[in-house]
Amino acid sequence: MSAFRILACLPFFAFAAAAPAASLSAQEQKIAVAVDAEQARTIALLQRLVEQNSGTHNPQGVEAVARLLTPEFEALGFRAQWKPLPQTGRAGHLIATHAGSGKGKRVLLIGHLDTVFEADSPFKGFRREGARAIGPGVGDDKGGDVVMLAALRAMQAAGTLRDADIEAVLTGDEEDVGSPLDLARADLINAGKRADVALDFENLAQEDGRDMGSIARRSSNTWTLTARGKSAHSSTIFSPSVGDGAVFELVRILDAFRTELPEANLTFNVGLLGGGQEATFDAGKSHLAANGKDNIVPPVAVARGDFRTLGAEQTRRVREKMQAIVARHLAQTGAVLEIEEHYPPMAPTAGSRALLAQLNAVNRDLGLAQMGELDPLKRGAGDIAFVAADVDGLIGMGVAGAGSHAPGESADLDSIPRQAKRAAILMSRLALTPR
Repeated sequence: MSAFRILACLPFFAFAAAAPAASLSAQEQKIAVAVDAEQARTIALLQRLVEQNSGTHNPQGVEAVARLLTPEFEALGFRAQWKPLPQTGRAGHLIATHAGSGKGKRVLLIGHLDTVFEADSPFKGFRREGARAIGPGVGDDKGGDVVMLAALRAMQAAGTLRDADIEAVLTGDEEDVGSPLDLARADLINAGKRADVALDFENLAQEDGRDMGSIARRSSNTWTLTARGKSAHSSTIFSPSVGDGAVFELVRILDAFRTELPEANLTFNVGLLGGGQEATFDAGKSHLAANGKDNIVPPVAVARGDFRTLGAEQTRRVREKMQAIVARHLAQTGAVLEIEEHYPPMAPTAGSRALLAQLNAVNRDLGLAQMGELDPLKRGAGDIAFVAADVDGLIGMGVAGAGSHAPGESADLDSIPRQAKRAAILMSRLALTPR
């Protein structure tokens, strides 16, 4: 994010946040009425999306969800394109573009088509329990996708969509990004470079029943540690010729991580470990096979985990500290640490805080409570981080709910109209704001 971009947007946003209470414009009132009138249609679309399995590794299912959404965008005057990406091992992305007047802010909308529930998952179907909807991906992120469309339909009904320049990118692999990463996220990154504002339609964050605004997400990085030592009879361990063995080397490193790495906004975890005469990961590094004997000094030990940061500089610093810890080997041992950066961080910026202030101006005019700023430690990684270097944005424009990524995932259907009104009015105001 350039300093120019941040400073250029501050006067308007600051004015919006400081202005006295005002009622909705006539067009904005039409938006609110249209959202409420379309609620049954929105829920029906949500049901169709949820009933179509679209686990990340079910490419046919992901594309089927894109086919369900394509006519919804086209009916609103968007040019919708399915971008297949078999070379990344994933289905592809749905990209929909609406050309407006070219005078207002260019808005990027971000959602995703896939879920963590694969085709063989026993968690299937869609059901309602009053104002709750339950089903795979009902909140993350099919609920967000229908909020996005409900907002756009309301803008069309009120006449504010006509001049709006909007690009929507719905990725097909948010839950497990394809490889190579630069190809898997090229379309999203390029869309971010074209945009002035990004709105992420993943789940709305809530604290104590209050809706919260999100302007930051932490990174997601994985690490794999392989320690090696000399194999020998256990009676000779710690001798000058045998040394400490691979397991003690691994434990030394992990304990040093625990005591030396902690700092603000950083978390790190060990998810899998083992050691012995043999210890190997499977191809996906989600399963580990190890064998050995109690009287043999283990020659190999492995571990895998993750770490999450709030900024690129923090990522660099943590990487260097981890490598320095690994390099302090015990006697007759060695170790190699491999780090993979998957999702970059989205650090909070002045521009994103100003955008949240404008969203709170919308809340005021709708008669809704102001949204506080969510602690980034309470938000996981997500696609908006790939555009954070180029554009300010807001996270959590989708539905409220519970149990994401777990059987029983649910969405609060009453949050759909609230979120759609917020998004539609914010986008309408951005369309009137000179670039």
